[in-house]
Amino acid sequence: MDFSLSDDERMVQEMVRDFAQTELKPQAPTLDREHRMNLDNLTKMAELGLMGMNIPETYGGSETGVIPYSLAMTEVGRACAATAVTMSVTNMVAEVICTFGTEAQKRKYIPPLCSGEYFAGSFGLTESTAGSDLGGMKTSAIKEGDYYRLNGSKIFITSAEYAGVIIVWAVTNRKIQRTRRISAFLVEKDTPGLSIGKAEEKMGQRGSATNEVILEDCLVPAENLLGSEGDGFRIALMALDGGRIGIGSMAIGIGLEAIDYARDYARERMQFNQPIASFQAIQWQLADTYAELQSAQLMVLMAASLKQQKKPFTKEASMGKLLASESANRACYHAVQILGGNGYIAEYPVERLYRDARVTTIYEGTSEIQRLVIARHILGAF
Repeated sequence: MDFSLSDDERMVQEMVRDFAQTELKPQAPTLDREHRMNLDNLTKMAELGLMGMNIPETYGGSETGVIPYSLAMTEVGRACAATAVTMSVTNMVAEVICTFGTEAQKRKYIPPLCSGEYFAGSFGLTESTAGSDLGGMKTSAIKEGDYYRLNGSKIFITSAEYAGVIIVWAVTNRKIQRTRRISAFLVEKDTPGLSIGKAEEKMGQRGSATNEVILEDCLVPAENLLGSEGDGFRIALMALDGGRIGIGSMAIGIGLEAIDYARDYARERMQFNQPIASFQAIQWQLADTYAELQSAQLMVLMAASLKQQKKPFTKEASMGKLLASESANRACYHAVQILGGNGYIAEYPVERLYRDARVTTIYEGTSEIQRLVIARHILGAF
């Protein structure tokens, strides 16, 4: 079993690390403080091929693969988690269209996502009554001739105000079983009846817009149905599996950035006439944190490797996302603790990283949902 990276994988990792540290990291505190996205950064990332990393070159993707994508997400997450989440969702939207779309849909929507013509793509799934329970979805889509009339609303939609296309899930038939009543649609940003609410005020990742999406008699061409009617549940689960690799990879980056800063701080911070890094209490926090983060990263990369080989990876993606997000939160907790009072002050980056890490245990499936998925795979028919 070889855990070393290939030359190509290492090249992608180093390229993204250089870009992220040079371009993204210096801006991250300002974007957080001002609650705004930097669209130029998204354009530069598209030019580097980071918005379609698992998309064939035929459709404008860079076709680097899932392992390089995971490595890239970790590097971008280290530098600016708010930018990383836009990268994650845009890649996910492109992959969903590539997997389930018609040839016409692929050629119309994927190239603008990969090239930066669309600043982002969005994933319109969550509602006030449908979070972990997709069967509670209220948004409806009624077929009328060559169109579907969509009514309802979505919440917590990443990058919605900047998205060129939003994949929207809606109920097309309430009379059948919950897993077959939902369908998915490609809704363009200027479609009449589609409106975007103001960006939410959030605890962390404040340099990423998170919006409500409102659909009021929104007429979507029938040709924009993704897959067939009733495929929505299956499409969502497939997308979330891949999304968990991205979010897990990002969480690792946040955790590593926080604990690296705390390690360097501990070498310099003097108490009782010696660096605090000389105290066992600090050493054990560092040892436990690095061991957890590296273990989690191996699990995430295992899921990425399985996906890249086109093998089943649902359980491994949930395991990786669970371990990575929970480990990242503990890493940030320890980083703040090691810095003491300074860790609580916005002048030091661990305060922002702590806030950025918190949501990784929630989106793309909460930690509780990950445990449910893992348990179902372990127990099987039982």
